[in-house]
Amino acid sequence: MDRDETHAPAAPTRPVVTGRPLPLRVAAPLAVAAGLALLVAFPPYGVWPLAPVGVALLAAATHRRRLRAGAGLGFLTGVALFAPLLAWTNLHTGYLPWVLLSLLQAGYLALLGAATAWVSPLVDRVRWSWPVLTGLLWVGQEALRDRTPFGGFPWGRLAFSQDTSPLLRLASLGGAPLVTFAVALLGGLLLTAAWHTLRPTDPTSTGPTVDSADAAPATGSSARRWAPVAVPAALAVALTAGALLVPVATAGSGATVTVAIVQGNVPRLGLDFNAQRQAVLNNHVDATLDLAARVAAGQQDQPDLVVWPENSSDIDPLRNPTAGARISQAADTVRAPILVGAVLLGPGAGQVRNAGILWRPGTGADMDQLYTKRHPVPFAEYVPLRDVARMVSKQVDLIRNDFVPGSTPGVVRVGPAVLGDVICFEVAYDAVVRDTVTGGAQLLVVQTNNATFDVAEARQQLAMVRLRAVEHGRPALMASTVGVSGFVAPDGRVSDATGFNTREVVVRQLRLDDGRTLATRLAWWPEVALAALAAAALVGAAVVRRRQRIMPG
Repeated sequence: MDRDETHAPAAPTRPVVTGRPLPLRVAAPLAVAAGLALLVAFPPYGVWPLAPVGVALLAAATHRRRLRAGAGLGFLTGVALFAPLLAWTNLHTGYLPWVLLSLLQAGYLALLGAATAWVSPLVDRVRWSWPVLTGLLWVGQEALRDRTPFGGFPWGRLAFSQDTSPLLRLASLGGAPLVTFAVALLGGLLLTAAWHTLRPTDPTSTGPTVDSADAAPATGSSARRWAPVAVPAALAVALTAGALLVPVATAGSGATVTVAIVQGNVPRLGLDFNAQRQAVLNNHVDATLDLAARVAAGQQDQPDLVVWPENSSDIDPLRNPTAGARISQAADTVRAPILVGAVLLGPGAGQVRNAGILWRPGTGADMDQLYTKRHPVPFAEYVPLRDVARMVSKQVDLIRNDFVPGSTPGVVRVGPAVLGDVICFEVAYDAVVRDTVTGGAQLLVVQTNNATFDVAEARQQLAMVRLRAVEHGRPALMASTVGVSGFVAPDGRVSDATGFNTREVVVRQLRLDDGRTLATRLAWWPEVALAALAAAALVGAAVVRRRQRIMPG
């Protein structure tokens, strides 16, 4: 070393960010606890405050970890969440579909865990960015999971855990993505407050050390010392309470219609309900005839519309004269059009369609008011890559005929009302529901068949209907073969919910609505903006990491 260097003035000492993650023996249990907390936030448990707690636990576990460790911890959270949340998928199909689906969904939380670890340098530079970064990464993860592979599987979105939360009202402003962002933002605020006491220290560090660039000073007023805890906690309370101020419609502003939901039930739960096709159809016809008798006796209001669920006629009524005659008998007797959930043959050989078709009294099937499900479920209603899938499980051959998708939104014009019809899992997809509203729908209708699942799955689905009602300011209903069926007001309140595995008919007057919420008008832009910011945060973290590597020590 030469003389000049020896006597050169020392560079200013920079604070050293400790960079130590929580010990793995702590982080791994936190990751599992995160998944379990998220699970209990969803129906049938419905403890919605645990959703932000689960978000906070995962973020704490993965902060400052290497990418591989972050991914592993995220995967633990995913398995703890999705394995029990999706347990209804193994009730009648064996364990393999449940295991594969759960592991696939857990893989997306593994990506989230890696992304959370990746942005740690940004958090360490500006601790107050942590809540926003957490919210952005959750939206980005869900945007990816909702679309890939084979059209995605949006079950288990944070937004769908908030059906009884004040945050549900935010759906009217930015749909499910904004609700997810708010939940994750709350989790980030909770963690920002808790990290003040949880943060690990580095006893081997030399020179001044701080936990972040804006950590509270060791000296100063008591208020300044408690600011890192009090401020984010106060913001979390303010966000939750402030959501109550978001205006939502309590009822429609248009014409009033009387709608009947017929839940005919099935002889036996399970996959063999398909072998009971005639009995299921008869159950729905007979329940409708009973409704007509009560109307004739003055015990029940005359309905303007009757809604049957998905699979209420698995015998094609357009090709089978007996099935068509039975539906016509029901429509003629009740003196109201029936929206029938039917399986229709064609258009090609070996193909079928999952459809909602309007059956009018006196004239029968109205072929101009027919909706074909646009988003069939892969490996349940059709088998992509069948030869490859068969090598994994021979059970794919139980699906002999592939369901073909429809090409137009489910806008069904009844006369007194314009319906937005979506079938079963389609209620989880933002665009499928929104397209019916922008197409003129005044009443959202979800036709579903829960006979192969259980009451937990049905209640999770009803939570999605509640969010859609608030998102678009529309009255909504869910009609199931076995339950849960019921009506939902534009503010998300549920009325006349039925029991599970029972035959029930519920009738209610609904006030229609033609208006559009901000969420409907903005369409996908809130999600695009939030996902783009998430991508920018990942790029920003890369820049910070590069600068840290080249910074002279």
